[in-house]
Formats: sequence, structure tokens, C-alpha cells
Amino acid sequence: MKIIFASNNTNKVKEIQNQVPSFIQVITLDEIGCTEDIEETGTTIEENAIIKANYITQKYGMPCFADDTGLEIEALNGEPGVYSARYAGEDKNADKNMDLVLKKMQNESNRKAQFKTVIALNINNEQHLFTGIVEGEIRKEKTGTNGFGYDPIFEPEQLGKTFAEMTLDEKNTLSHRGRAVNQLVNFLKNLK
Repeated sequence: MKIIFASNNTNKVKEIQNQVPSFIQVITLDEIGCTEDIEETGTTIEENAIIKANYITQKYGMPCFADDTGLEIEALNGEPGVYSARYAGEDKNADKNMDLVLKKMQNESNRKAQFKTVIALNINNEQHLFTGIVEGEIRKEKTGTNGFGYDPIFEPEQLGKTFAEMTLDEKNTLSHRGRAVNQLVNFLKNLK
């Protein structure tokens, strides 16, 4: 089964390819010659995943899935949320994004946060959504060198280490994206 993953983020592609069984061949946007940046104009994580999946399905007519992920921090009223990738500016710089979060959180005792991933799958003229959430807290400083995005400042509940301090396999077993991808894979297995 061939399915397009509507993302140019090589880190996301690597994480997902590491999780899917061999009967699913994940095709990247590069491989289909899609170089345009699909504008994420939605006001929710769900809307952005749907926008990306619909764009690829309409333009290329192939089964496709797209994801959107946001870090939602309780003390910041859910920020950065849908704007997680460009929280500190349009250049989508992870270090600047983390620095802005740490600055806003420096005097905050409530450090509760959650990561949320929504995957929109377009297949057989139907759309299906899969949601993965992991709760945790924001660290006071960056730790770890693995992962990407906000991984160095996010500690999943009761684990004592950030996503950036875990191996890819460890992260995939409990991350928000890992949980959403598991739902996607289980759904695709039933289509086989």
C-alpha cells in the first residue's frame, strides 16, 4: 500500500517511517515532486491537518495523510497551540520558539502542558481523523539533544526526562505523534 505523507519535515517523516509496518510504503512530498509550502490557515490543529491532506488529495489524487501538532501550555491559555511551529516568527526556528516559551514561563509555577497531534487521512473517498495526546510539563531549561521542535523542554508525565533525552524508539512508544500513528496504522491494517 502506497500512501503520501503530506510533510516536508524530515524529522516527522523519519519518526513515522520508523513506526509503520512494511506493507505501508510512505511516500514523501519530495518523491511526488510537490515542492510548494502548503499554507496552514486553520485556527485549530485539526483544521491544519485537514487542509494539508485535502490539498494533496485534490492535486495528486492519491491516498494521503497529513498531521499537525501543537504544544498546549495551561498557564499560557493553550499557547503556542496551533501556532507552535511559528511561535517566535515565520522562520519556524525551534530554539527561538523554546526561548520564547521559557521566557514567558520563567515566573510560572503551573508548568502543565500537553502535546497534541491530529492526523487527517484521505483514503477511498473518505476522511478519518486520529488524535494522540501526551500530558507532561515544561522544564525550566533545555535538556537533551535528540528529537526536534519543543522536545528539549517537554517532559512527559512521570518520566523524569524530556523527549530530547529519549531514543527515537522510546519516544515513539509514548509520544503524541506515536499514539496518533498507531491509530492510523491499525486503521490501515483493517483495510488490507
